[in-house]
Amino acid sequence: MKLRRPNARRAPLIFTALIITASLVSACGSGSEGTQTNNANAPRNTASANGAATPSAVPTREPGAATAKAKLNLNTATSQDFLAGIPGMGNRMVHEFEEYRPYKSIQQFRREIGKYVNEAQVAEYEKYVYVPISENASDAATLQQIPGLDASEAEQLIKGRPYASRQAFLEKVAGMVSPDELAVAQVYVGE
Repeated sequence: MKLRRPNARRAPLIFTALIITASLVSACGSGSEGTQTNNANAPRNTASANGAATPSAVPTREPGAATAKAKLNLNTATSQDFLAGIPGMGNRMVHEFEEYRPYKSIQQFRREIGKYVNEAQVAEYEKYVYVPISENASDAATLQQIPGLDASEAEQLIKGRPYASRQAFLEKVAGMVSPDELAVAQVYVGE
């Protein structure tokens, strides 16, 4: 019996389908939670019987367990991390990713990598990588790497500068995003 070699063009599609399936399965949970939207005016917490604040939508797993480590830090990821973590990534693009380090903003990444690939491909890469966020220096586009954070909320964060500490910044972010999204923000902030 002769084994067929896998089709190299289908491998990225299969990998992407697996990631999407895993994301959907983890997002669905048990189905008993309420759907939480990113509405700045909606309350994020409710008071329990003892007066302590509790999340209004309780996730079935620890916040950020599946998503907090999903993306690669553009400034610290190794060549092997890029090759293994980004579908269709080749050695040439890994070299380009590493050449422009350290990245200070997602706009810088888009500009530099956009020299080699089209805008759609840059957007595809952004699904797998992030530029670390500086609470007192990052631009709005870089802040919007935090899932659930929209442009107006990014501007509110900028207007609130300077933050005395990373924790003070994350406390402000906590009022704008879900607990899972906050867990991702904690990974993205700082180096």
